[in-house]
Amino acid sequence: MGNTLPKREHRDKTSDKQSISLLGGVAMGTGVMIGAGIFALTGQIAELAGPLFPLSFVAGALVTSLAAYSYIKMSNKWPSSGGIAMILQKAYGPGVVAASASLLMALSMVINESLVARTFATYALRPFGLETTGWLVSLAALALIVFAYLVNAAGNKSVSGFSVVMSAIKIGGIVLFAVAAIWASGFSSGAFSQTVSMTGAEALLASVAFSILAFKGFTTITNSGGELVDPHKNVGRTIMISIAVCIVVYLLVAIAVGSSLSIEDIAKARDYSLAAAARPALGELGFYFTVAIAIAATTSGVIASVFAVSRMLTMLTKMKMIPHSHFGMSGGIRSHMLVYTVVVAGTLAVLFDLSRIASLGAFFYLVMDMLIHWGVFRNLREEVGARASILLAALAADAVVLAAFTSVKLKSDPAIVAYAALGIATVFLAEWFYLSRKSEDPREITGQGAADE
Repeated sequence: MGNTLPKREHRDKTSDKQSISLLGGVAMGTGVMIGAGIFALTGQIAELAGPLFPLSFVAGALVTSLAAYSYIKMSNKWPSSGGIAMILQKAYGPGVVAASASLLMALSMVINESLVARTFATYALRPFGLETTGWLVSLAALALIVFAYLVNAAGNKSVSGFSVVMSAIKIGGIVLFAVAAIWASGFSSGAFSQTVSMTGAEALLASVAFSILAFKGFTTITNSGGELVDPHKNVGRTIMISIAVCIVVYLLVAIAVGSSLSIEDIAKARDYSLAAAARPALGELGFYFTVAIAIAATTSGVIASVFAVSRMLTMLTKMKMIPHSHFGMSGGIRSHMLVYTVVVAGTLAVLFDLSRIASLGAFFYLVMDMLIHWGVFRNLREEVGARASILLAALAADAVVLAAFTSVKLKSDPAIVAYAALGIATVFLAEWFYLSRKSEDPREITGQGAADE
């Protein structure tokens, strides 16, 4: 296999011919970002950053905007479904680095799906006082993932249409909640009345790792680049519009939550912080309204994420970067990857408490992101017309956040740092083993293995 890809991926027989509009792409990007950032990570960010936690979202948006530069430049030139895999393959060739970094991204996305699914379950069960009942949380999370599979299996048009409707509902609802809560509570109560200590500067910086996770949903657009109408122009536009929409929403919600609850209360209600903030500010009606919006947000987030990661895994399979077996299933590779994605996400959602796994996702994503920037800087910046200064700034920003996050976690939860290092090493070793064996297989060299798929 050479170091070039066809300009546009051939759609398999199970996919429809519909393309995703600019509005649909923005809806998917914001769907993933808002589902994870507000409802699953606000409590963890506030716990680390203290009363200054809204600034963490601002820093996360700045780092993400720098990071988006590499993705936009690459996607404008080579738009593709599974775009991150394409970027890495272009930067490093079809080898261990590209395959491993792509798999790290896919794993971080699956972890995110499970995290958001459990957040959905917690909000859905909160009105009944059952949010601490483990088996019910697992069951509700699994039900959402199955629903996400059914929507995705219906085709691109269904995903795009559903994402547009759900994103409009949740963005409007979240903004309404935030404005009402700020109006009711003001700016001088809750967390904002607490003393700010600059001794927590490292923890504030570390919290940006979670904020970056809250914005990384923009890669949903990159991974779906081949599905967008006029992708050479619309991929970049869609990414920047999505980031801009999300920073406005995130800041409004952070201020609303911080004005209603103390940092201790936010940390205690980390799995349902918006609903907890709604009660003192807006009463029972506000509480139930917020629960409804959370359900809409997390639902659309999981659906959009399943769409993106299944496309990415399809690209990795077609590029022969990961092994594939149909296990007796009919249909094409894309339909198989959709099944595998929801099976892994569902398993994680049922078996694990994902509050710690969010940290694992942050490690995976930051390492992958740094490899993207370095690869584009070293090998492709002239070809895609990218500025070296911006690429290096994005790389440095990721490195600073990763260092601070690692330092804080070594003090508070050293095991998760070890798990992350072990996980990354395992991915690289497994890909080296698979690609080494593949290169020795005559069927792979002649292309016969691809035909058998």
